[in-house]
Amino acid sequence: MRNTRARAMAFTLVELLVAISIISVLAALLLPALSRGKESGRATFCQGNLHQIGLALQLYVDENKNIMPYMEDYTNGPASNQPTINLVLAPQLGSTNVLCCPSDSQQLFQTSGSSYSWDNLVNTQKADNLHLMNLSLTMTRIPLVYDKTTFHALLGANHAQNYLYADGHIKNLLIISGTQ
Repeated sequence: MRNTRARAMAFTLVELLVAISIISVLAALLLPALSRGKESGRATFCQGNLHQIGLALQLYVDENKNIMPYMEDYTNGPASNQPTINLVLAPQLGSTNVLCCPSDSQQLFQTSGSSYSWDNLVNTQKADNLHLMNLSLTMTRIPLVYDKTTFHALLGANHAQNYLYADGHIKNLLIISGTQ
């Protein structure tokens, strides 16, 4: 009688396999959502880094009579002795680790000193009167610093890169005149 009751309460192999397959399907459905959530957190951290870079740029401009810095951008390390963002803004940043995007899986920070690119079209311009190639853009539409590549592609094509604009706001979408 005891063996009969124990067999009645035990799972059969088929029931066990069905339960495992259901759990596997649920896990497969949840993993993309979890990875997008994790990437969203990294993108937010990256935006915090861009905010710190924006503050460092403001300090630099205040210290240099309202003139934007002269910086070049290098993806695979400096090819010459031109100043890069990690060298020019180091005194204002305190720590150049701010220049490392947490989603930089290509290790651009290690090879070039920064995960972020500088818009060298604004080099040595007056900070309160910026222009890009004779275009009349408001400060809200002039990107200064941005991710070197689409680090945050898991969030979708429109949100794959973060941008710091001349007015100090940060957005994960490039805003060009006439677009949103």
